[in-house]
Amino acid sequence: MEVLLPRTLEEALELAASSPGVVPIAGGTDVMVELNMDLGRPETLMDVSRLPELFDIRREIGQLFLGAGVTYTRIMRELSDHTALVQASRSVGSPQIRNRGTVGGNLGTGSPAGDALPVLAAWDAEVVLGRADGTTRSLPWREFLTGVKQTAREPGELILGARWSVPRGPGSFSKIGTRNAMVIAVANLCLQLDEPTRSVRVALGSVAPTVVRAEAAEAFAAQAFQDAGVWDDPRMHLAPDVIERFGELVVEAASPIDDVRGTSVYRRHAVAVMARRALGWALADQAAG
Repeated sequence: MEVLLPRTLEEALELAASSPGVVPIAGGTDVMVELNMDLGRPETLMDVSRLPELFDIRREIGQLFLGAGVTYTRIMRELSDHTALVQASRSVGSPQIRNRGTVGGNLGTGSPAGDALPVLAAWDAEVVLGRADGTTRSLPWREFLTGVKQTAREPGELILGARWSVPRGPGSFSKIGTRNAMVIAVANLCLQLDEPTRSVRVALGSVAPTVVRAEAAEAFAAQAFQDAGVWDDPRMHLAPDVIERFGELVVEAASPIDDVRGTSVYRRHAVAVMARRALGWALADQAAG
């Protein structure tokens, strides 16, 4: 196996163009597991963890750009106002894994169980890809994630990062696993309110071939907020049957399977519980805020 060690982004993009089958590696928390388990052995790896251009966190007129090389530890330390992403980052592995793992790695792996991905989906993030000719292209998350561990990244491209419009309102990330920590999600969920657009966004992971949005539940909740006057007066409440129905609609967006971590029946139950709790937390945070 050949290992390439570029020192600049320009050099890395040139190497990617000349070796289309190269597998980029940053923290290695996904790729090295597959190598150690003999699930795949690419001919060429390229270590992109030394590229300073991928370490950027930039705020751009209501948007935030997160470089592909930013670790979960940095997110927890430097993006405290992005509650759902911080909560997702905290749920990733051990401190050692969080010191190495990156959101760019989650995107590159494309696993439906990736903890950062429901957050990016709920925030309508776009994925920024670079090429050796200096051009970039941006894809909405739903176009980038195409299947189980499949993405729209083309040979010769590298993930530069993700960009999203920063939502204004309460949000949270929830995760169910076979134990409390250091575990792959049986199911995970991000719920985000965006008060300026009066929208409720819900994204699910590990319950379908890719991350999915619960669009029917989102529309139902946004209208329920409107009908109950919650958008205008955060002290107002939703009726219990409304919250129950919201959970049912979130479940309808899931298409889980049975595997070693959990059954499809359990995953559906977990999603409903997480959805109702997340909506309750958002209402409480909005009223307090």
